[in-house]
Amino acid sequence: MFEGFQEAQVDVGEASVFVRFGGEGTPVVLLHGHPRTSATWHRVAPRLVEAGHTVVCPDLRGYGRSRGPRFTADHVGYSKRAVAADVMSVMRHLGHHRFAVAGHDRGGSVALRLTLDHPDTVSRVAFMDCLPLTEHLSRITTEFATQWWHWFFFAQPGIPERVITADPDSWYRGDPDAMGPENYAEWRQATRNPEVVRAMLEDYRAGLTVDRRHEEADRDAGVRITCPTLVLWSLQDDLEALHGDPVAIWRRWAADVRGHGLDSGHHVAEQAPAALARALTDFLQEPAASC
Repeated sequence: MFEGFQEAQVDVGEASVFVRFGGEGTPVVLLHGHPRTSATWHRVAPRLVEAGHTVVCPDLRGYGRSRGPRFTADHVGYSKRAVAADVMSVMRHLGHHRFAVAGHDRGGSVALRLTLDHPDTVSRVAFMDCLPLTEHLSRITTEFATQWWHWFFFAQPGIPERVITADPDSWYRGDPDAMGPENYAEWRQATRNPEVVRAMLEDYRAGLTVDRRHEEADRDAGVRITCPTLVLWSLQDDLEALHGDPVAIWRRWAADVRGHGLDSGHHVAEQAPAALARALTDFLQEPAASC
């Protein structure tokens, strides 16, 4: 995987972030979702390098080979604001002070926080298979609660750790042929680590508490994304079926939004890498006013 890329472990203070990076040209950082690692981008990142970009793929705080601070009752150490600050530190460490961001699933929540907190730094942002957390929570229906029940299970104190670590291979199921054997092996090693499992749960606990409060404060203050924004969603997933047109929802948060669905299941970087890379390349290279 990631032929020609370099790897580094970057100390960002209270966390240590594992990162892959390669290529030359305008920088873009790719943020994975749950329960993946940066390896999920192994079929997309080389295509973006070929298109003329520097590509940076970190493991989110606590995921994969990244490590965060001790766990606390307020979950602040695993908030999206903290993880976004990690990304800022990694990009500055690599010499990038303005860059594009693309986030999938939970990585999309980090991309939102990064863009709102550091608008002068993010040149463009792409969201994949996600909405702002508060938009999900304001639209809770029986169907949402049934299909996305894991959000609320993961938020319970103590219980999900015991359930998941008792048999992580049964809980986290993946296909090495579909994922790619090296990506699968890296992901499986991470999901068997109880510390990683706890950190991934803290991501969700933060989402329903401190992250929700941060989003509500921005929404109430009228803070919006001002840079060009792309919204992509998997047509074989349930985001559009549950909530309607994702582009229309994101227009509540961003001034310049476009987007469309992709013929894929949820893990689009693994299932439809060519289509995803093409959509990201077209967006990254289109003429547009900067933020």
